[in-house]
Amino acid sequence: MTAKKPPKTRFGPGVAEVREPVSLYEAKTHLSELVDLAADGADFIIMKSGKPMARLGPLTSSRPERRPGRGRGQWHVARDFDAPLPAEIQRLFEPDA
Repeated sequence: MTAKKPPKTRFGPGVAEVREPVSLYEAKTHLSELVDLAADGADFIIMKSGKPMARLGPLTSSRPERRPGRGRGQWHVARDFDAPLPAEIQRLFEPDA
């Protein structure tokens, strides 16, 4: 299965270097395409009646990058963590059994 190519518009490769002004009508018409381009790093200024009203651009991650092993030694898993529950507790989870 091949990926669909985006429709041919003036929004194409090389847009990421410049904040391209886009009319509100164009933004509504091509929103999905503009969002994909913004996710790839493009910046757009959305204009209404010739005045800049909003900016559409890539999000920066608000979560720090996860690194394996950072929490080493900070928590402990008991050896019997996966042992069967006592019967009286098991009945609380499975009342029909």
